[in-house]
Formats: sequence, C-alpha cells, structure tokens
Amino acid sequence: MTLFTLSDEVAGAQNEGRAVVALESTIITHGMPYPQNLETARQVEDDVRAAGAVPATIAVIDGTLHVGLSAAQLDALARAKGVAKLSRADLPVCMAGGGTGATTVAATMIAANLAGIEVFATGGIGGVHRGAETSMDVSADLQELAQTPVTVVSAGPKALLDIPLTLEVLETLGVPVIAFGQDALPAFWSRDGGLAAPLRLDRPVQLAKAQRMRVALGLPGGQLVANPVPAPDEIPREEIEPIIARALTEAAEQGIAAKAVTPFLLDRIFALTAGRSLSTNISLVRNNARLAAAIAQELVQLPAIASK
Repeated sequence: MTLFTLSDEVAGAQNEGRAVVALESTIITHGMPYPQNLETARQVEDDVRAAGAVPATIAVIDGTLHVGLSAAQLDALARAKGVAKLSRADLPVCMAGGGTGATTVAATMIAANLAGIEVFATGGIGGVHRGAETSMDVSADLQELAQTPVTVVSAGPKALLDIPLTLEVLETLGVPVIAFGQDALPAFWSRDGGLAAPLRLDRPVQLAKAQRMRVALGLPGGQLVANPVPAPDEIPREEIEPIIARALTEAAEQGIAAKAVTPFLLDRIFALTAGRSLSTNISLVRNNARLAAAIAQELVQLPAIASK
C-alpha cells in the first residue's frame, strides 16, 4: 500500500538532492475566498521556486495523500466546496474513506515527514485558544511540533490565541521557539506580539544547523521559527487587538465553537479591517515561504551530525 504520492516536480527534486518545502492546503480551502486563494497559492509556490527550492503543497484528494499538486489539482482544490479540514485525528479517516481534505499544520507536518521533507512554511500555528481554561481548546499543532521532526516557518502563533499560554505549552513540550532576526516574538499580523522570544537566530544556516543538532541529540519533534511579517505590511498589535477582542465577543454571542471558530474570526477581522488583514496574511505567508526555501537549501548542503 502506498501512503502518499509525490508530484513529478517533487519526485524529481528529491532524486536530484534539491531542496523541497512543504506547504499546507487549509489556507487555500479555509483561509481565503476564491480566486484570491488560488492566486496566493500560486504566488507562494512561485516564491519557493524563485528562492531556489521546490514547493510541495499537500492535500488529500479522493483518499490519496498528495505531496505536491499539479496546476490542475491546485485549481480544483481552490474551487472545491465542502473540503474537510484535516488534522492528526482526521487525516487517516479521510484517506480511508476516499475523501478530499486540506491539511492543517499538524497534518502537513505528518505528511512532510513521511515524504522526507524537513521544512514546512505556513502562516501562523495554532495553539492555546483564549478561554481554554473552560473550553479546553488547544490545537493539535503543539503536540505535533513536539513529536514530528520538521522545521515549521510561521509568523508566530496566530494572534487570535492566548499567546503566553501557547508559549508555556511549547516550553513544557520541549519545542524550541526561535524568532528570526529580532528579539520580540511576532504574532501573525504584528511584528511584535508583546513578548520576548525564547530564542533568536539571524541566518538560515543557523536554523538548519539547529535542526541537524536536534536530530543528532536524539530529541523528538521539530522547531518553530517565528518570522516577522515585513514591516510595510504589518498591523501593529495595539491596532489589531481591539478588533480581535470584538470578533471573539461576537463568536461567543453566536455560539461559534470548535473548528468553526477560526474561519469565523478571520472573516470578521477581514471585514473589520476593510480587507487589510488578508493583505497582511498574504504578505506573511509569502515571506515565510522565502525563508523556508533558504533553510531547505542549507539543509541539503549540511551532512548529518554523527551521534557518536
């Protein structure tokens, strides 16, 4: 039984020892409206290629886990309705049932690791939701980072989350959280999330060496790279925070819960910022793709570190 299928482009890159970057697909199916979702997906893939690596957008189509999508598959996914949102719990069920689903951070990490891809670019990671002390709403992304050896390049935790608690959980799980090029921890739309980053590195080669060292030490899991959104495109924390608070209040009043929360909040924040949040989201995803490609290129040039 074959667990996954590589696109011709990804298979060729791996056969030639070239850098590959994994990309999630929920941003296509659940993060943006058509046709912006398709345009952004193509832009991000092109950014990875322009930076010297090969993109591997990951999704389940008719029960098959695809690592790398053709242009036709990407277009069909961007137009599809009722696509499942797949995390660790949902992925095998969707595949076994012949369904179609888009991968979250956790599911993309699983697929990337299966395919031997060491770097994954996303927007922001999930984490501990605000009010988790009563809802127990904690993303599976955190546990995946603790057990699956993939470097995840994001713009930090999503600003919708309880970021201090998210950091506490990551620390408890032994996940390194590394800000790229600054001391402050970015928080998705904002370059400064109001907290100091636990760790800082300034060059892609340092991030690649840190990953190699983690493997050599026998430590499970990956590392989280928090890459700040480009300054011209950010929405400062003091500006976005009241908007998030309003959207959260509306979600609570309407009884929005579980997986429906994040799409609802993103839609409301899009409306309340007159579309600015989406423009910032696109900018940060593309920025993360470029950094991920640089890290992936360093990794293919670094030998494994001997453990003895």
